[in-house]
Parts: sequence; C-alpha cells; structure tokens
Amino acid sequence: MKVIVCGAGQVGWQIARHLSGERNDVTIVDSKPDLVRRATDSLDVQGVVGYASYPTVLDQAGARDADMIIAATYSDEVNMVTCQVAHSVFGVTRKIARLREQSYLDPRYSDLFRREHMPIDVIISPEREVSQAALKRVAYPAAFDVHEYFQGKALLIGLQLDAECAVLNTSLRELSELFPTLRIMVAGVRRGKRLFAPEPEDQLYEGDQVYLLTDTRDVIRTFEVFGKAPQPQGRVLIVGGGNVGLAVARYLENQPQRVRVKVIERDRGRAEAAADALVRSIVLHGDGMDAGLLEEAGIAKTDAVLLLTDDDRTNLLAAVRAKTMGARLAISLINDPGLVSLADATGIDAHINPRALTVSSILRHVRHGRVRSVYLLGDREAEVIEAQVLGTSALSNARVRDIAFPEGALLIGVSRQGEFLRPTGDMVLREGDLVVIFSLTEDVPKVDELLQVAVEFF
Repeated sequence: MKVIVCGAGQVGWQIARHLSGERNDVTIVDSKPDLVRRATDSLDVQGVVGYASYPTVLDQAGARDADMIIAATYSDEVNMVTCQVAHSVFGVTRKIARLREQSYLDPRYSDLFRREHMPIDVIISPEREVSQAALKRVAYPAAFDVHEYFQGKALLIGLQLDAECAVLNTSLRELSELFPTLRIMVAGVRRGKRLFAPEPEDQLYEGDQVYLLTDTRDVIRTFEVFGKAPQPQGRVLIVGGGNVGLAVARYLENQPQRVRVKVIERDRGRAEAAADALVRSIVLHGDGMDAGLLEEAGIAKTDAVLLLTDDDRTNLLAAVRAKTMGARLAISLINDPGLVSLADATGIDAHINPRALTVSSILRHVRHGRVRSVYLLGDREAEVIEAQVLGTSALSNARVRDIAFPEGALLIGVSRQGEFLRPTGDMVLREGDLVVIFSLTEDVPKVDELLQVAVEFF
C-alpha cells in the first residue's frame, strides 16, 4: 500500500514507523526539513519538505498513485485542505484527517465533510480519544490500562499483580479450572521489560503486569479474583481546564451517581470559560503545582486526580505532589514517550499517551480485512485487534485449534450475535463473528493475512 503521511511530528512519525515496519510504501511530508530528515534517517520512508496542502508538494510525494493520505499536521485547517486537494486534484480514495477543534465535530455541522463539500473519509479527534481514555481510568481505578471491545460488552484491562492477588503462582490452565464460569482470557503478560503471549502452563507472579479481556458483567468479580478492591470515585480533581479537562468534567457531573468535581486552570480566560460551561463543578483559577491551592481543593480527600494540562512536566510534578498530599489515585497525561519510565518510577498510578491513542485510531483504517479497532500496548510492543470474520478468510468455518496463529498471537475473545464467548480449541468460528486477537508487533502482518479475504473472493 502506498501511503502519504502529512506531518512529521510525534504522531506522524509514529504512524510512519508502524506503516513502514509493515512494508508499506510510505512518504512523509513536513514543512520543517529537520523533522523530515529525522524521519528519513531513522525509518524506511521517503521524505518531502513542503506544505502538505500545496498540490505541487503532494504531487512530489506521489499523490497521483497513492492509496491513502493521512493528514496529521498541527493545523486542522491544513489537514482539511490537504484532504480536499488529495481528493479533487489527485483522486486519492482514502483520506484521514486529525482534527482538534471540537466545533468541527459538532453533529450539526457533519455535512461539512460530505464528499461534495470537504471530502474526508475518517476524522480522528485526539481530544475525544484522550477524554474517553481518562474516563475509563476513573471508572476502573484499579487498572493501569482500559480499552473497550465489542461495543463496550468486553474490556481489556491491565492489572499490576501484588501480594494480595489470590492467583499468584497459578498457571493459566489452572485459572480456567478454578473459575470455569468467569469469562476472562489472559492476553499478555509483562514480566520485567518483556511483554509476551502466555502459554496455558505459564504461571502468574507478583510484580507481573497482565492484560485481561473480560466480559463487562464479570469485571467486579475479575478484580476480586486478582486482589483488587473496588474504589468508588466520589471526589475527582482535574488539573487543566482545556478541551480535554472540560469534556471529562462535563461527563462526570452528568453521571447518575453524584461525583464531586473540581477543576484547576491556570489561564484566567480559560478558567472563566470552564466555569460558564459547567453546572455543578467548581472551577479554581491557579497553578496545579501550588500546594496551597491543592489543599484548598481538598486534595487529601480526593479519590482521583487527573492531570490534563498540555505540559508533560507540569502533569508529572503535580501528580507527584498530589499523591504526597493524600490523593488516592493520580492519572497523568504524557505526550513524550521518553517520560513514561519517569512516571512509573515516581509512583503515578496510570498515564495516558495521546499520540498512542491517535495512532491506534488511524491503524484500524490501514489494516486489511474488516478491522474495527486497534489498540497499541507499550511502545509498539503489541496490538490488540478487533475484527469481523469474513466469509473467505482463513478464520471462517475453522476450529480455533486448527488456525495457524503465529507464536506471538492469541485469540482472546469472540462475540457471536452480541454474546461474549471465551474461545476454546474446539470452537468453530463463523462468518460474521467478531474476534479480538492479541499479537506481538512482529506477528501483526501474519495476523493481518488471517483476517483478509482469500484471493478467490475476487
């Protein structure tokens, strides 16, 4: 597949990294020569320096025979015009744009992106992705990672195993025998710095980080089995009243169960706008690093603190201060992947990487077959893929034990007619089934082959 990636910042670079690693023909475009040079020096991609919205630049990048264009520059308007030029001038069939401004996403203006107006096939909203990720972390505070599958009927949950876990030194086979009615599958295990797909005889040890796919009806029981007590979040403090913080506060204050929300925002104008937009939340103007302001916000009685400013270092330092002052849970927004290890070392409970979420959203539209969701784990170490079984794919009408999954891939969930099923070796997959597959990155191309239709389909 020939793909043009517009924007060589962190998001564009990560997208190009993924696509070039899967042997796609990738060209990256950016107006900054140093960013293009960094991409071409470190990745197997071609580079073009220039503004992506210029027809001459897209022509130089090979738009005349491109299969897809991904517009991920820092400017919404450049991304939109780039897609328009790609469609009108070069006839590119698949156009993806990253848009940050929420007014563009208002349903009242959805006609703007119709084919005859501003032809964009897929819109990715980083703010919306981050807001949803933050809300999931608050809803399941015992987990360091959460992602939905099967339209919310199953959850991928990341749990850190500690001494209170009742199933330590238990093999996965024994786990299934001990809890036969518990609808969970262990997808991946991180031990030390290594993430791997476990075998049935592998045991779980203290300190392991495990990724589980569970039926949402079994979430509470799953937490209990793995030694995680429920933690109701009645008091939430949000540091950062921008688009993400405001969206999270709006959602929380509209929950059926009462959640007391406070927001700290450093910029006065933004704080006033947040105060006008929110109904029951309290907005404080000031610095989230200020110990006096945190004390005024009741940090010692706060169940969860969300650090959602646009500055990684502020988020990290404010999270550490909040924890030392008594906050039970601290969740920090971290854009720079290099700071993730620092977040882990400082005891922050969970972090959200906006760039990884954006890349995950884009990858689902690049995969073959009928892929519905792609979620990245770690630093491109693994993917958890939701897809539909197509009639002439290698999965259709095949017993699970007979499917040639690569060594680093596991089938961890099946949805049939809306019902979550835990896969077994004797299960026969049917056309139309939805499946969730955990795969180490190096095995993703083989999984991709299993998902796409056979040649005779055409």
